[in-house]
Amino acid sequence: MSLNQHTLKPNEPKKNRKRRGRGDSSGNGSYSGKGMKGQNSRSGGGVRPGFEGGQLPLIKRLPSLRGFNNIFKVNYNVVNMDTLSRVYPDGGDVSPEDLVTLRVLKNTKSPLKILGRGELTVPVNVKAHKFSEVAVKKIEAAGGSTQVIE
Repeated sequence: MSLNQHTLKPNEPKKNRKRRGRGDSSGNGSYSGKGMKGQNSRSGGGVRPGFEGGQLPLIKRLPSLRGFNNIFKVNYNVVNMDTLSRVYPDGGDVSPEDLVTLRVLKNTKSPLKILGRGELTVPVNVKAHKFSEVAVKKIEAAGGSTQVIE
């Protein structure tokens, strides 16, 4: 028999589900498998999710774990045009390693992005991981070039 989409069938269930409260001879009669008394034997009984019997719940003990933390977010080192014009008054080549030696950046662990705040009057050749559109226009207008690092 070939395995095609029109020949696929779901597996047969291995076991019948338990039908509670259908009389004593069903095996789950009388108390329907819930015991005799108490909170969990009543209809609608039980406690809400996260309830720990009155003990301070985990969600309140660890407030720092609330919220959402995106593990795929990329944090960029950001450098603006005014910083480049201040650090490179005569122009030249700019790379992340050069900016670390000039103490503009602390390290090169995060990728570098060049933004367009400020003016640039000298030609600079910039190597960075990302550029804003305004930054590319300003660098090229000043006679420089941009190169994207992978």
